[in-house]
Parts: sequence; C-alpha cells; structure tokens
Amino acid sequence: MKLTRSIIIAFFAVFVASCNKEKAAIDTKTESTKDAIDKTKDAVDASARNAKKEADANAATDKANIEAKKLSVQAQLEADKRKVEADAAAAKATIDADKK
Repeated sequence: MKLTRSIIIAFFAVFVASCNKEKAAIDTKTESTKDAIDKTKDAVDASARNAKKEADANAATDKANIEAKKLSVQAQLEADKRKVEADAAAAKATIDADKK
C-alpha cells in the first residue's frame, strides 16, 4: 500500500511540476508578446509625433506661401488701379487738349 501511495504522490508531483512549467512557458510568452506590443505602441507614438511636426512645418510653409501670393496679387491689383487712374487722367487731358 505504501508503494502505491508513494507512486501516486510521485506521479502527482511530476504532474504538478509539469503544469507549473507549462504555466511558466505561457507566462513567458504572454510577457514577451505584451512587451512587443508596447514597443510597437511606442513606435507608433513616435511616428505620430514626427508626422505632426512635419505637418506643422508644412502648414507654416503653406501659410507663408499663401501670404506671399496674397501680397503679390494685391501689389498687381494696386498697379492695375494706378494704371486705370493714369489712363483716365490721360484721357481727360486729351479731351482738355482737344477743346483748346
């Protein structure tokens, strides 16, 4: 009876040890997967920060280009306005010269 009992206890001990090894392997795999996910999340965060910085820089450049174009168009419109005024003054002077 003692031998049978000892064999059962030994079998149970081996079974428990085997289960613990399997659980430890599962825990190790879980931790390594979680670490890989965390590293991927960190990489995504860094990429997003860089993309935001680049977008901000591009936005600043775009704003500067828009402002420069606006100023250029305004200057051209002002030149056109002065030309119209000069043409009107010349036309008036021509009329005045013809009357004399």
